[in-house]
Amino acid sequence: MTLDLIIYPILVVLLLVLVAASIRILREYDRAVVFTLGRYTGVKGPGLIILVPFIQQMVRVDTRTLVLDVPSQDVISRDNVSVQVNAVIYFRVVEASKSVIQVENFMQATSQIAQTTLRSVLGKHELDEMLAERDKLNNDIQEILDSQTDAWGIKIANVEIKHVDIDESMVRAIAKQAEAERVRRAKIINAEGEQQAAQKLVDAAHILGGAPEAMQLRYLSTLHDIAGDKSSTIVFPFPIDMASTLQSFLKGGQIKTD
Repeated sequence: MTLDLIIYPILVVLLLVLVAASIRILREYDRAVVFTLGRYTGVKGPGLIILVPFIQQMVRVDTRTLVLDVPSQDVISRDNVSVQVNAVIYFRVVEASKSVIQVENFMQATSQIAQTTLRSVLGKHELDEMLAERDKLNNDIQEILDSQTDAWGIKIANVEIKHVDIDESMVRAIAKQAEAERVRRAKIINAEGEQQAAQKLVDAAHILGGAPEAMQLRYLSTLHDIAGDKSSTIVFPFPIDMASTLQSFLKGGQIKTD
């Protein structure tokens, strides 16, 4: 009787321990990759799952979007400029079984492949493209990473280049280049303005040359402008065609007098 009193409580405690060891509760974003005697037998969760103690084991996998900070990388651009570039990657596990079976540590593996891809992609572009075409570079890096991590059951959601740090001497060189570019554009705009003005003057000369009446109107307008001036001396232009007409008239009068 005394032995039964000792054994029964022990059995009850052992039973409770086994039940506790076999029950798992997973949150909505958790998945359990289950192995039975070392062999993969499926993915369970979320909610309440039951495992056979000592026969089945599980690996918990978080399926939420994870943030990975890529350390600063030394990159040599295509135009031989040394820069420091870092980035951030947003990704999530879409196939829990692959993230456990196909790779030992998917976080570390993704970080390493992101670093090499960042250097490889940016090294194919010039510094101006790194600074001005960040969205395009982000998309290129994302596509490459997504294709490489697909075998691990990982989906790359977004890649963002955070900082492109340039040496101080290179910053001064870029500032000089930008100033020279502004001067060049100003000269081009000025030259284009002079070219358009000259073309308009040529067009106006053709119009006035083909219509003597228009030339006379222009002549009268010039006289009006001169008359409004306060200067005491006025230079009065005399049209050549008017002088020729007057000369012909005088010659005609001399003939009649004789």
